[in-house]
Amino acid sequence: MPQKESVYKVIELVGTSTKSWEEAAKNAVETAAKSLRDLRVAEITKLDLRVEKGKVIAYRARVSLSFKYQAGK
Repeated sequence: MPQKESVYKVIELVGTSTKSWEEAAKNAVETAAKSLRDLRVAEITKLDLRVEKGKVIAYRARVSLSFKYQAGK
């Protein structure tokens, strides 16, 4: 049976964490999952840090996230 063609939308999010980049990326995806359906692929596009007084205070992960696009009916 042929597979139905699909369209995906890609959005960019920035997740943050005081622990790690992995946790920051996870926070971005899990927060998005609360309001978006059919999440497919998350790609980390940039990692950076917030620094205050010479100390790392937050990890930030920029994530491109794709989900299945469903046009209104």
